[in-house]
Amino acid sequence: MSQSPVQSWDLGIGPIYCHAFNKDRTQLAVSSSNLIQIYQLQNGAWKEVYVLKEHDLPITGLDWAPNTNRIVSCSQDKNVFVWTFDNGNWKPELVLVRINRGATTVKWSPLENKFAVGSSAKLVAVCYYERENDWWVSKHLKKPIRSTVTAIDWHPNNVLLAVGATDFRARVFSAYVKEVDEKPSPNPWGSKMPFGQVMAEYVAAGWIKSVSFSPSGCRLAWVAQDSTLSLVDANQDIQKSATVQTTHLPYATILWVTENSLVVAGFDCSPMLYTINNGTLSFVSKLDVPPENKNANSIFQKFRNVDRNALETLSDLQLKSLHQNAIVQLLPHTGNTQNIVKFTTCGSDGLVALWDLKNNRAVVH
Repeated sequence: MSQSPVQSWDLGIGPIYCHAFNKDRTQLAVSSSNLIQIYQLQNGAWKEVYVLKEHDLPITGLDWAPNTNRIVSCSQDKNVFVWTFDNGNWKPELVLVRINRGATTVKWSPLENKFAVGSSAKLVAVCYYERENDWWVSKHLKKPIRSTVTAIDWHPNNVLLAVGATDFRARVFSAYVKEVDEKPSPNPWGSKMPFGQVMAEYVAAGWIKSVSFSPSGCRLAWVAQDSTLSLVDANQDIQKSATVQTTHLPYATILWVTENSLVVAGFDCSPMLYTINNGTLSFVSKLDVPPENKNANSIFQKFRNVDRNALETLSDLQLKSLHQNAIVQLLPHTGNTQNIVKFTTCGSDGLVALWDLKNNRAVVH
């Protein structure tokens, strides 16, 4: 890896819906359709090494467990698969997820002994492995969710689950499964945590796009379609949330980089850094670099040909940012949960980018 503050790769597969890395970050799984394409990092470039074919409709979520080396995928086809690498091949196991609408998002728990699946069926399926029957089963978080689940995130204690939905609510549920979990200890979110218990609920003015617990698990942040970023600190007042109304286009994803700072990104096509001082969210900067001067993709080229008289050069069509379309996902890359040094983005423009926070000489807008 070079020391550039930003590296980017165009994988040439079209808009990327989701991506995930293995433990040592030498392999990358992405999806832009109903296929999972796995790439190996070779000499600074990504080379395709596996294509996983099991889903019938577009894949909406991927997560790669670092320690067990298992991939979980979910799709609009209502199916969820756990992929295990065995004898040089990836083998799928179908999960008994029991949903009658498409899945929207999926994430492994911190201990990797269960995972959560959001869906359009107004529920979250909490899935775990049942050894007696040798299959993956699920329990459902339903009430009081009244619409499509769009975002989930696990608390560091492996029990609490943050859920965002299009009913304009961000909630914290207990996802305690006695078959696989030890009895949870009391924490700022509550002391009694039976499965399905709603620990907290917050109202937004738009549907929730992403939710995320801080490294300590005491803070919860979420972004909504009304261009807001919100925060609650359970140590201060679990009932009171602080909301920042931004002037940017809506954010779609959140990543905590320290306990007091987070990065958000979305339809403005640039990562943006916020910090927390005395419980107050403050915008720091928009981090980005100008796009490289090279041939644009075919869509831009076609547009240029159609509108040749109105545009002098191809650069007139380019945004002044590295990503040329919405950023859909942020992931940690280097560092630990308390201090993320590098993170990655993927977007609807087909780019995967690696951002270096410690060596950031990027243009700040």
